[in-house]
Amino acid sequence: MKILVTGATGKVGSRLSKRLAKRGAQVRALVRDLSKAAELRDAGVELAKGDLLEVATLEAAVRGVDAIVHCAAFFRGATPEQAHAVNDTGTQHLAAAARAANVKRFVFTSTGLVYGGTHGKHANEEHPCTPSAAYPVSKLAAERFLLAQEGLDVRVLRLPFVYGDGDPHIAEAIGFMREFPPDLRMSLGHHADIAQAVERVLDASSPTHRIYNVVDDEAPDLRTVFASVGAPPPDGSKAEVAKAFDTLMDGRRIREDLGFKAIYPRLADAVAANVA
Repeated sequence: MKILVTGATGKVGSRLSKRLAKRGAQVRALVRDLSKAAELRDAGVELAKGDLLEVATLEAAVRGVDAIVHCAAFFRGATPEQAHAVNDTGTQHLAAAARAANVKRFVFTSTGLVYGGTHGKHANEEHPCTPSAAYPVSKLAAERFLLAQEGLDVRVLRLPFVYGDGDPHIAEAIGFMREFPPDLRMSLGHHADIAQAVERVLDASSPTHRIYNVVDDEAPDLRTVFASVGAPPPDGSKAEVAKAFDTLMDGRRIREDLGFKAIYPRLADAVAANVA
């Protein structure tokens, strides 16, 4: 299988590209800056220079691929306009190129934040989506656009907070979440398990569903998440702000349908294996 991965120099895309290549897939990475992709080239990944907002660069990038795994996104620091441009409009550009090239499968990595706050309850894929922040609003718009396309086999993976493999994501998020309640629970997913979910969706000839939550077995509280990187617990002074991120995900569908089983079911397992 020949796979195009977008966002291949980002946190999820870079690790996923290397895992897919190591597994034996022919991987092509869409990158805006070739100078930042030396590690991908060294891992046997083909590089294609392009940008989701520059339509003319996408035709060559999608040519000859069997599947696209679309990880590129603008998250922290994006204005609502920037989030919409990259995450929604950019996805529409890529989907148009994929349809024109007769790409067989289009895997879109979305976010569990599309559910909005779930108030301590686990949301399955049929749960109403009521996001408020610009990032999940733009991702939900992209989901809906993709799922309405005819002639494009779209599968959506809604991801939790992703960590592991030397990714400083938890440490980087401490500042943002420092004033959240310490007992707020967070759905997590290790990079190895995100890659496993992508592989299972790519390998299945006809997955039963079009949307899958991907999540570890345990959702630790922020006190535990902060402690995993040696940080004191958050102080809870902005509990109202935190409600928009109080999102727990139910991962039973991908387990039952595609046989997904978390390699690192709990944050504690990844910490014990020194891969957190």
